[in-house]
Amino acid sequence: MSDQDEESFFVDALTEYQWARDSAGLAPSTIDQLIKPVIEVCDFYGTVPWHLTPREVDKYFAGPGKRAHNTHRQKLNHIDAFFAFLEQRYAREIMMRFGASVESPVDPFNRPVHRGDFGLRIPPSQTAMKEFFARWRDQLPYARKYAVACRDYVMTKIAYVSGVRAAELCPVTIGDVHWEHGQWGRFVVQGKGARGSGPRPREAYMFHEGRELLWWYIEEVRAEFGDDADHPSAPLWPSERKPKAIAALNLPIAPAITPSTFRRQLHAAAANYLTGPVTDLFPHLLRHACATHNYERGMTLWEVQRILGHHWATTTLRYMATAQADPEHANVAASSRAAQRLVMDKGNLR
Repeated sequence: MSDQDEESFFVDALTEYQWARDSAGLAPSTIDQLIKPVIEVCDFYGTVPWHLTPREVDKYFAGPGKRAHNTHRQKLNHIDAFFAFLEQRYAREIMMRFGASVESPVDPFNRPVHRGDFGLRIPPSQTAMKEFFARWRDQLPYARKYAVACRDYVMTKIAYVSGVRAAELCPVTIGDVHWEHGQWGRFVVQGKGARGSGPRPREAYMFHEGRELLWWYIEEVRAEFGDDADHPSAPLWPSERKPKAIAALNLPIAPAITPSTFRRQLHAAAANYLTGPVTDLFPHLLRHACATHNYERGMTLWEVQRILGHHWATTTLRYMATAQADPEHANVAASSRAAQRLVMDKGNLR
């Protein structure tokens, strides 16, 4: 058999793997991520998967393929999963046609150990967050770029109140805000799908505090960015200025701010206005703070789960590892509710 035959067989196997994962219900974007690491390593060495060795994989990810730890772990797991597919469906045929055994190059020595979300993310206290937003708000009138400063402030406050991720918040458009939904209005985000199922639209909560702030921002600030702020597709959080290419096309709307820009602005704000043991903020820590503080204020686990858009309550629990809940107070409250239900039940029997 020629090298070209092996390449063709590899392409066919990749295609069938994609079909299999599609049949399992995975989103197209998720399926693409599953096969990219396999293609990446094979292209680097100019070979097909069943000729890869653990040493070659180690050398690649220690050198040209070196990435952040989480990305590295994810890629190795995807490669290992593809080899499980090859072994299950094609091991015998590959041995007969090409004389090669199918054995994953991810072995017990380089296999990533999944350690979870492994630093304990400790958000600022409720008091620290109130003081942080108060200091920032007081300085807004003196900002060199007033509209940009207000955008960053409101965006951060909405992220904290609603608990949405940066990747969900940045693409929100004017048309995604529904003032009439619920008690205080809600906005639609493309939520992260559970178990690799791809984005799932969901409604995020504004609550009373977020509604008033967002209304002020849209009425008083949003038009300062120079595009058509009333266009339904206009970003709620526009970039500071239109890129030249977009301006040349005379498009009615500006591009949206990116998660990386939001992250930088949040770091800068924390350096200027946040005090206490926690000295830095990043978007996902705001999500942890939302979960923790709402739970401390009396929301149930199920209610916090709804806010964060989690599919599993066990995921929500990890966000509240530092919650300062009072079991004794909760026990008294639960006993009181039980007593009230008992009295009502007796009254209904009469």
